Amino acid sequence: MQEFLYMGGYYPFVWPAYGLVLLVLIGTPVAARRRERRILRRLASQEPRGKTSA
Repeated sequence: MQEFLYMGGYYPFVWPAYGLVLLVLIGTPVAARRRERRILRRLASQEPRGKTSA
């Protein structure tokens, strides 16, 4: 197990790379959801209330 964690001596480069990829993979959907909510709130505030257009 220790050999795997040390990655043949390249662990100072490999593990931060894995961390960065994980951060991007988690951060992208989170940022997209936040952006979507912001856009939907903006659109809802611009929509006339109580009137339906036919």
